[in-house]
Amino acid sequence: MKKINLREVYPFYENDCFVMVDDKIAEIFEESKRKELNYQRKVHWNQAHYSLDRDDGIEHEAIFVSMSPYEIYERKMTKQELHAAISNLPDIQAKRIYAFYFLEMSKSDIAQAEGVSVKAVCKSIAQALRSLEKDLKNFEE
Repeated sequence: MKKINLREVYPFYENDCFVMVDDKIAEIFEESKRKELNYQRKVHWNQAHYSLDRDDGIEHEAIFVSMSPYEIYERKMTKQELHAAISNLPDIQAKRIYAFYFLEMSKSDIAQAEGVSVKAVCKSIAQALRSLEKDLKNFEE
């Protein structure tokens, strides 16, 4: 177990807050800190503080720094909750949600592929979204 100061890890902490964490967690925090410093050195060395929109990703990397371990964990949990909620939907609704949001098919394309009306697809997707909202609210509680 190692003692870390959360003020050094999270910028929104104003006062010192020491916490005992597992060695693996402390190692992840140290690795994250090293990567962040390495990234800042890379930006400074290449003088990439400003971009002329060359579409080479410099501005994206300069603006979006690496995520903290907490943000990575939170995103992973959100994805797992979403997949679990989608798996609880009836098969037709789950397939339509997947086709519309993940495959980016239009509602008319989905209707044509399934041989149903566009109105039926719209109604099914709306009902699925309401079910997902209820399930995801239950995850939060």
